[in-house]
Amino acid sequence: MTEAAPRPAPQRPALPTGLKLAIDYGPLVVLLVANKLGGPFAATLAFMVAMAVAMSVSWVKTRHIPPVLIFSGVIALILGGITLWLRDVKFLQIKFSITYGVFALILLVGMIRKQPYLKLVFGDAFPTLDAAGWMKFNRNWALFFLGMMVANEVLRQVLTFDQWTWFKAASIFITMAFILTQLPLLMKHGVKFED
Repeated sequence: MTEAAPRPAPQRPALPTGLKLAIDYGPLVVLLVANKLGGPFAATLAFMVAMAVAMSVSWVKTRHIPPVLIFSGVIALILGGITLWLRDVKFLQIKFSITYGVFALILLVGMIRKQPYLKLVFGDAFPTLDAAGWMKFNRNWALFFLGMMVANEVLRQVLTFDQWTWFKAASIFITMAFILTQLPLLMKHGVKFED
């Protein structure tokens, strides 16, 4: 009797770009708007709800919640809950430092093990990126996350909560600008972008 060939894993439906951006960055926008309308604790609650909605939408649309979103959502719910319970916004602010720090640590461990873990996230997007390119891309993201962690820790201590929420909103554009700086590296190591 011959063994049946293993079935390929079913392809998850891809999210439209606008919806993916809303899931990734919508909670930060909600944080900013809710802070302006209701203050820091209303913003904390709204952010927690927005994270839960983002995870739910991802599940409904794809039957999958990316590990990064699960981790970020769970940390937001735990530290957001502590923020509301103790009435101290520093716990919500620390959430971002923890998230950046953990992401940086994971990528740095991958580099030590000569395994660019970022490939697990972006492998489908950049199938032609060579091994050296993956290691450099992984390194650059690790350094970016470390920089964002340090910036968050410094700014949460010297800015008011209102000012800090503007930094968090700006982090969307900082991230996008960082991504643009990586395009030459990707192209140098085998990625071709359509005209």
